Amino acid sequence: MNPNDIDLPDVVAEVKAAFDRYEQALIANDVETLDALFRDDPRTIRYGGTENLYGYSEIKAFRAGRPSAGLMRTLARTVITAYGRDCAVASTLFYRTTSPRKVGRQMQTWVRFPDGWRVVAAHVSMIDDADGAVS
Repeated sequence: MNPNDIDLPDVVAEVKAAFDRYEQALIANDVETLDALFRDDPRTIRYGGTENLYGYSEIKAFRAGRPSAGLMRTLARTVITAYGRDCAVASTLFYRTTSPRKVGRQMQTWVRFPDGWRVVAAHVSMIDDADGAVS
């Protein structure tokens, strides 16, 4: 890959918009939008705090049964890195008042398809907040 194709400003802006749309859908428990932003493919993977989901159908079933309370969170240190015009990684830390002294970590691999940017792999986990940030 040509190093000049890393973090093309227009591509980073597109992925940031998709990432922001995902975040708004997440805290609003807009399951339809959350489902739409993941690639409908059996190879799509989401590792969560308590679950390992293989394939879009498992991810969709998880979303349908997820509790809708306590979803608000604050993001920190969000980094979006685009590799060329069709692939990017979004990484962020998050804090929830429902999980004091914990920091969440989220990474998503986004790929551009003809129907738009979609998450093809995601990881979400929480650890002790060693930095002592206030939730």
